[in-house]
Amino acid sequence: MTQKTVLANGIRVVTETIPTVRTVSVGVWVDSGSRDEVQGEEGMTHFIEHMVFKGTQKRKMKQIAAHLESVGGYLNAFTGKENTCYYARALVEHAERAIDLLTDLVFFPVFPASELDKEKEVVVEEMKMYEDDPEESIFDQFERAVYGDQPMGNPIIGFPETVMAFTQSQLLAFVENRYQSQRVVVAVAGAISHEKVVRLVEKYTAGVKQSEASFPERIWYAEAAQRKEKPKPIQQAHLILGTTCAGLRDESRRNVLSVLNTMLSGGMSSRLNLNIREKYGYCYSIYSSLNVFSDVGDFSVYMGTDPTKIDRARNLIHRELARFVEEPIPIRLMAQAKKQIKAGLMYELEGTTNCMMRIGRMELYFGRFYSPEEISEAVDAVQAEEVKQAAQELFIPEKFAEVVYLPTLNQE
Repeated sequence: MTQKTVLANGIRVVTETIPTVRTVSVGVWVDSGSRDEVQGEEGMTHFIEHMVFKGTQKRKMKQIAAHLESVGGYLNAFTGKENTCYYARALVEHAERAIDLLTDLVFFPVFPASELDKEKEVVVEEMKMYEDDPEESIFDQFERAVYGDQPMGNPIIGFPETVMAFTQSQLLAFVENRYQSQRVVVAVAGAISHEKVVRLVEKYTAGVKQSEASFPERIWYAEAAQRKEKPKPIQQAHLILGTTCAGLRDESRRNVLSVLNTMLSGGMSSRLNLNIREKYGYCYSIYSSLNVFSDVGDFSVYMGTDPTKIDRARNLIHRELARFVEEPIPIRLMAQAKKQIKAGLMYELEGTTNCMMRIGRMELYFGRFYSPEEISEAVDAVQAEEVKQAAQELFIPEKFAEVVYLPTLNQE
């Protein structure tokens, strides 16, 4: 049972009561992400996600870490292009601890100056870690190739020069402007009633007032697709190619794109896996991705292969994409993709954290809940003609951005 209440200060509380479990997952979502940063702020949303754990008005850093872990709970956070989520999982008897702690982190951080420079070094090391993982870093490079030099094209983690320049006063001002109560959703899933969650959130956010500040409108603009080659001290070549597509709020196309993507890359029996890995043995890993935001998204195909096979592999990928444009859509393959999507939805319902993530995102993006039955019906309603039209709109090779990592290590 999913319910929603809007508190007097504008905070939205959404819950899904699951009486058959003994745990609860709590997420405090902030409708602010890296695409909302202006020049000089690149990486600030992510850096704040780190810094809130360094102390609040009533807790020191060590108290934050121990508050849930001392009773077997789990605490974490992540930053995205459009939102930030602080979340916890605990036994249901410790739900109040989780709500107390998470609301404290979001609304009452202090960003101690003594921790600032140390955490900058931590984040720079995190950047190096991602850069050392070609399959991780190539997606950041792809987003820059697709979106260009605009916030949507910036890495969520930012750049070393921007992160190292952040000050305590900047962080406090950023939170005051972006962490507005009306942009916060508290999502809870587990063996707890909606009424109890509302009472607890009201209790621990009693001092939070609704902001009068306006939030800048999110925009993006189309850029000419870029193609890049980068030498890397690795042994395998990495290739990613793709383009922009419709966003989450495009109801007529989001399910169509999901079906198309699953047909291409949904498991071992998918087109890409069967016709490039299994038939030719050109790679260990190949898959397509559909990365969607409120008003835009991007579709990509990634693979790692031997550098001598990169041109042939690229041609094979484009050939598989062209089949969706030129040939009839295989009805059996489409039916299989629909079943995979619906099964994946059911799997998500079996864990409290997945349920919390689902209802939190739905509230942020749509302001309402879509039941599993609604989603399944929408997926079933996708027609072959719609899939072909989506393929014709997307799979235009000359409009594709592309990034290739070429190895510089000697091959043995």
